[in-house]
Amino acid sequence: MKHLVRASLSSAALAILASASSLSFAQATSPSDAWPQRAVRIVVPFPPGGGTDAVARALGQKLSARLGQPVVTDNKPGASTIIGTETVVKADPDGYTLLVSGSTSYTVNAALRPKLPYDPLKDLAPVAIVARAPLVIVVNANSPYKDLAALMAAAKAAPKTINYATFGSGSAPHLVGALLEQAADVRLQDVPYRGSAQAMMGLIGGEIQMAIDTVASAAPHVRSGKLRALAIAGNERARALPSVPTVVEQKLPDAAFDGWYAVAAPARTPAPIVDKLIKEVEAALRDPHLQEQIRAQGMEPVFVGPKAMHTAMDNEIGRYRALAHRAKIVVE
Repeated sequence: MKHLVRASLSSAALAILASASSLSFAQATSPSDAWPQRAVRIVVPFPPGGGTDAVARALGQKLSARLGQPVVTDNKPGASTIIGTETVVKADPDGYTLLVSGSTSYTVNAALRPKLPYDPLKDLAPVAIVARAPLVIVVNANSPYKDLAALMAAAKAAPKTINYATFGSGSAPHLVGALLEQAADVRLQDVPYRGSAQAMMGLIGGEIQMAIDTVASAAPHVRSGKLRALAIAGNERARALPSVPTVVEQKLPDAAFDGWYAVAAPARTPAPIVDKLIKEVEAALRDPHLQEQIRAQGMEPVFVGPKAMHTAMDNEIGRYRALAHRAKIVVE
């Protein structure tokens, strides 16, 4: 009888051990732990060839080498980045579809568009901010305005006589213009252009008195002597235009605008996958070659983790929503 009891106990112990081993094996080989097992898609809500596309492809190439799987770029432009962003929001949360886009997708649209079909704070899982893209305030090289104070003084003396280029209602230049109006207590006149190239030519040709554009777009014209840079519309100076002071340095801190580019996944993506993505993106950004590729687009490589990214999104949505209300910016 004792032998039977011992045998039964031994069988029970073996069964428990077998069960535990099976559970450990299942946990070790879960889809999250094995990710990625196939190609990862990066959705870029802009056409090929732009700065966002270049950053996404450079980052994707580095991630592919680190992950051992292809990382492909899928351009889905349109509707002020809404089409591409919604593609990611609706994708399976399995780590195989990611978003690389500018802050328009993460904050501006949510602040200005009441009918946005998603909530970036709830429907996206932040991975990291990977680059900052400063904007610069420029005038024609023959302009009488030698600094930002002189330009704002002229705008105050004659409201709505300083025309500046935007890319439409709610675009980044439009928001910076509204922030300048609020900070300097002036009234400017926005003039919509199709894009940077048209705006720069309009400023060089004398159609407008001021433009607010990315450093990447404006710096070549500044270096050629066609334009004069008055201020960086941010908190830090731009590497490409190191002698140009910021709006903060010129006592207009409320006019600062933080343009950035980030990686996100669909909400409900398993935490182990997001954690691995965060580590791999951070490691990729340490590569000097990737840093130079980002700088070549007029941006500055950074790594800002998911918690700080989520906080930035929340803060900026609130700030731009309040700005839109005061400036009566309406975007359908």
